[in-house]
Amino acid sequence: MRWATRRGCHVDRASCAWLIRRFIDPAAEFIFVDDPDDAPADATAFDMRGAALSHHEGDCSFETFLRRYELADPALIEIGRIIHEADLGDERYDAPEATGLDVLIRGLSMTLDDDRVLQVSGPLFDGLYAFKQRAHMLGREPA
Repeated sequence: MRWATRRGCHVDRASCAWLIRRFIDPAAEFIFVDDPDDAPADATAFDMRGAALSHHEGDCSFETFLRRYELADPALIEIGRIIHEADLGDERYDAPEATGLDVLIRGLSMTLDDDRVLQVSGPLFDGLYAFKQRAHMLGREPA
């Protein structure tokens, strides 16, 4: 499938792209646009104005994806809380990792184009997912 989002990937868009490739569409192709109206008709839009897969009811796009695709993995839900705080900063969740993750992804977006941001951030999200899976399994953060 083709997926369209805004240029200048930050934490919510980068994490959604990771989620798409890892759990929804491994062969996903991403298209970046300046204006939501420029998204190709054959692409599924996300994290932009008017998209079904975007911010809704106080949730970030990552959380919307989790609900829409019924991804109830506890590690993904915890990552959703981190992404929510990094993106919205509304203190809904206690997610101390949010600030650091936001800084890392913003820094990548300042030095790399969007395709490369997704390529480089993917392993970061893989690591975060592995960490949260292990924490859930152990009932505590891994040493």
